[in-house]
Amino acid sequence: MIVQFRPGASIPQTDGTLIETERLKLRRWREADIAPNTQMLSDPDTARFITSDGKPITDEFVGWRNSAIMAGHWALHGFGMFVVEEKGSGNFVGRVGPWLPPSWPGFEIGWGIAREFRGKGYALEAARASIDWAFAIFEIDRIIHCIDRENVASQAVARRLGAKKTREMNLFGHAADVWVTERDAWTARLKQ
Repeated sequence: MIVQFRPGASIPQTDGTLIETERLKLRRWREADIAPNTQMLSDPDTARFITSDGKPITDEFVGWRNSAIMAGHWALHGFGMFVVEEKGSGNFVGRVGPWLPPSWPGFEIGWGIAREFRGKGYALEAARASIDWAFAIFEIDRIIHCIDRENVASQAVARRLGAKKTREMNLFGHAADVWVTERDAWTARLKQ
């Protein structure tokens, strides 16, 4: 699936911050993000919903490869999941944003937050900013969120975003649901 830019829209070619929220910076990947991303994915409760095999990443090379995939998405498509950085501390919080690998069921905004930053509303804050950004930049009418059926926390984020569960899918061998955020509904919520 090729995603078209909206007329007049472009993404600045920078390694700096692309989106700022009240508490977060969303930016492209850097070499310094490899270690904290690998650390995040070494947690079994995080890895079970993010890694393709559901297993924690404990090997430095596999962690590097995972980060290279995230950075490579940017290189190949001109967009990708953002590194989420806490403004106050500069700490790596996780990754949130667009995801569209081959044969994916649609343009996704996904999220993964490191264990020590959960419960602070960061996934919701970063996902909202990413959805705003995606609808402003791309000619798309809907954004999907593929969520494992056992991932109750991500289901709660999807509900708070106003997404609707639309269908089932097999996600890396696990039952998952496709949640959808429609442009019209998103825009209407912003006007309220």
